[in-house]
Amino acid sequence: MPHFILEYSANLEDDLDLDGLFNALHESAMETGVFPLGGIRFRAVRCDDYLIADADPDNAFVHITAKIGRRRDPDVRQEVAEKIFNTLVEYLDTLYKARPLAVSFELTELTPGLSFRKNNIHEKIKQKQGAQQSQ
Repeated sequence: MPHFILEYSANLEDDLDLDGLFNALHESAMETGVFPLGGIRFRAVRCDDYLIADADPDNAFVHITAKIGRRRDPDVRQEVAEKIFNTLVEYLDTLYKARPLAVSFELTELTPGLSFRKNNIHEKIKQKQGAQQSQ
């Protein structure tokens, strides 16, 4: 964990650089030192059906939900949430200044016993790091 799910209004399709945004957010997530590399996931969902505020078709939104595992101190969660949100806002600043845009972020903890995972990516990363160290 974490899993970052970005939802965005379809009217941003031509203006939103998802690769760049994901790279910036990934870097911020890694800088926190809280999350293992093998658990970080980003995905985007384009929303074709939406209505925002006064129904002006120029209105747009970007929302990210970050789902994390439990066991993290509330202060750590707050620090991580602020860092990720600040990165999101900073990255979208030019777009924000150019059009009506709602930007939001929510960090949620998964419920113990109701979240299931199977992941062999951690092992792949360990093997890759081991091979790089032996070179």
